[in-house]
Amino acid sequence: MLVINSKSLFTCKEGIPATLTYINMDHSVTGSPELIPYPDWRSNTAGDCANSITTAYRIKADECGRLWVLDTGTVGIGNTTTNPCPYAVNVFDLTTDTRIRRYELRSEDTNANTFIANIAVDIGKNCDDAFAYFSDELGYGLVVYSWEQNKSWRFSGHSYFFPDPLRGDFNVAGLNFQWGEEGIFGLALTAPKSDGYRILYFSPLASHRQFAVSTRILRDESRVEDSYHDFVALDERGPNAHTTSRVMSEEGVELFNLIDQNAVGCWHSSMPYSPQFHGIVDRDDVGLVFPADVKIDENNNVWVLSDRMPVFLLSELDYDDINFRIYTAPLNTLIEGTVCDQRSVVFGPPNTVGLHKPVAPYSRQYLPPISHAPGNIHLPVVPHHQTYVTRYTSNNINSPKNFVLQQQNALGLESTGGPHLFPPIVTQPPDGLKNYATIRNSGWWRQPQQQQHH
Repeated sequence: MLVINSKSLFTCKEGIPATLTYINMDHSVTGSPELIPYPDWRSNTAGDCANSITTAYRIKADECGRLWVLDTGTVGIGNTTTNPCPYAVNVFDLTTDTRIRRYELRSEDTNANTFIANIAVDIGKNCDDAFAYFSDELGYGLVVYSWEQNKSWRFSGHSYFFPDPLRGDFNVAGLNFQWGEEGIFGLALTAPKSDGYRILYFSPLASHRQFAVSTRILRDESRVEDSYHDFVALDERGPNAHTTSRVMSEEGVELFNLIDQNAVGCWHSSMPYSPQFHGIVDRDDVGLVFPADVKIDENNNVWVLSDRMPVFLLSELDYDDINFRIYTAPLNTLIEGTVCDQRSVVFGPPNTVGLHKPVAPYSRQYLPPISHAPGNIHLPVVPHHQTYVTRYTSNNINSPKNFVLQQQNALGLESTGGPHLFPPIVTQPPDGLKNYATIRNSGWWRQPQQQQHH
């Protein structure tokens, strides 16, 4: 079963019969598959706030067999938008296809400009030790929800959540437009590090830069007003590098959409975050016009959904054409031969960025629904000492060291020795990522599932 959220840029357009659907993969091998409401038609009734989903904007399946569905509660588009329901997260048990929890964000979690654009789910020592992170694209904040406490809090006002005023110009499918107000959007979590916490990577949409913070900070409600220096700024990706979606594999390979380039990019998190260490795993000027979402499943298969969204918003879709596509391919196949593939270029001891502490099998015994406010629950606070490091300025980019990377990114991750050798770059590429990246044509993808819009 492949679950899909049927959405446009901000809201569910009137006339869309179901906002959350799935494809039966046993019956839809090729062609234009039937979209089946999930979990049923009744649960897709717009405006029935307590019992249904109004607009499923983002979804995330976790390793505990739960599907987290972000409902923006909005109907319409542009000036016709209404808000019949509040922002909420609905969590379904994928074994029984039943909703096991619905949580409405508090009024303190949003502001007058709020638009929650993405969700990331962080599982700790067991299934109840779970947190969800929500990016507020237009209200410029990061909302945290604790499953165990059934409680949320908000990190607000950090300058890293805001758009870059120099990066508001977009070019997609021959359309030039400006999305200069678009802030924090895409989110990706690493595997757990040696301290038991993950790193959350994020980017504003109107930006070419990536940022990072430890979930040790985000999980601690007391740090919402005292964490500025715990957030880290990485380098820019290069020109034409706007991105809305990102995902990190267990081995430390980050994939992200490049909406200006009709492409999917990659970066291995053991390398500095700079253009020469970014690759492109696929580019398709027809099939990958606005690759809206990128995910990696439990078998390390990559899934990409493209939907031509800017064409729908700013021009007009050709309804005789295929406008929505789903692509899938093994991660190792996609990164093979790119700068993100360390299987053939890493020498010496294994790089611990891809290793994490083994976790015991999760129990499927979820906590019962919480009908009242929990008592005071205090998370452990680990003392943090701010350390400022010298920026990495080595001219020898052919053999960067992992320990230098950790200084570069100031994340305090594990480090090992061992050189990482790449083909020499004689001169700095004039267009950065665009010209240097290894290009993969669409033949590397498996035959896509194709959805013809009527």
